[in-house]
Amino acid sequence: MGFSLSRMVSDLKIYGKSSLRSREGFFFTLVFPIILILLFGAIFSGGGASQSTVYVQNHDTGPVGATFISALNSTSNYCSTSSGAGLCMRPVPADLNFSQYLSSKSASDGIIIPANFSLAFESGQKVNVTVFGNPSSTASAVVSGIVAEVVNGFNLHGATGVHQVGITPRTAVSSNYKYIDFLVPGLVGFAALTSPMFAMVNISSTYRRDKVFKLLSLTPLTKTEWLLSKIIWYVGTTAVSFMLMAAVGVYAFGAHIALNWGIGIFLVLGPFFFVSLGMLVGSVSNTPEAASVVGNLVTFPMMFLSGTFFPVSSMPKYLQGIAHVLPLYYMIDGLNEVMIYGNFGAAYFDMAVLLGISVVVFALAVRFFRWRED
Repeated sequence: MGFSLSRMVSDLKIYGKSSLRSREGFFFTLVFPIILILLFGAIFSGGGASQSTVYVQNHDTGPVGATFISALNSTSNYCSTSSGAGLCMRPVPADLNFSQYLSSKSASDGIIIPANFSLAFESGQKVNVTVFGNPSSTASAVVSGIVAEVVNGFNLHGATGVHQVGITPRTAVSSNYKYIDFLVPGLVGFAALTSPMFAMVNISSTYRRDKVFKLLSLTPLTKTEWLLSKIIWYVGTTAVSFMLMAAVGVYAFGAHIALNWGIGIFLVLGPFFFVSLGMLVGSVSNTPEAASVVGNLVTFPMMFLSGTFFPVSSMPKYLQGIAHVLPLYYMIDGLNEVMIYGNFGAAYFDMAVLLGISVVVFALAVRFFRWRED
């Protein structure tokens, strides 16, 4: 029996009507994410996003520039700690455009040592280091404070005893981020995870228990058509959730959101994966109770460790490592890249990861999904 678009659309209409009649489904699909964004937005409005990595570009060929960087490292050498606290200095080649480099890394914190730093310092002339940052970010404030401490130390031990080293503050391109900017993509990912996962885990197990799948097997509808209709439905509900949350974020809290085609890709790939995953979990579970337990075990780590409510970069290093193996991380990270940073180069990797695992999980869901019990 071949694929039929009309059969799939018919099943989509039936499932959509039943979902809209469900008060619980309507609440958790569309209303609950709005409540979350209002709650967290009100609590953290105006707060900055934490950045743990600072990029340093040294144009100075003399010894003083290297000494200055060594002083920075001695003050904030936390690159290898498991706690993830403090700052980690990352060198940037001198021949690269620093602003563009920060943008490609979706970062806002950086330091430039000028070419004449050693000569000026040794001759007692005034010279400034340039510090890039985000005025609303707590991490950028920490960076500025550390640089100021090192500058004060150099001025105290300088050749002339005057304040010859200064700081030129600069704002990185498009770096005026607030907590709400990161909350919107996180909650879009949250909506793409919870509604499809919990619904499909419940449906796949209860329909099998109640012999609904057995009745569906007597119709021309195929397993692939049935599953695709659910994916299309949750792509639509996720898109509606996105529009509602984006509107609340922008008009209630002043979120900075760039609308572009990349968002649409993630609004498709996210539900595609989580519908398939929910169906797979329900199909391999023997009872609805077991399916619910497995579904929660799969869902809750992703909800709290993938950057839904707080940036992954602010987590301890070992938790960051766990986050990078969670599929939801790649949806939220990709949405951050396209909605906030405009960094499509990094987003392409997230798209590729999501597409690859979605195809695999969809194929497994179709493989283990049975109309009839043996």
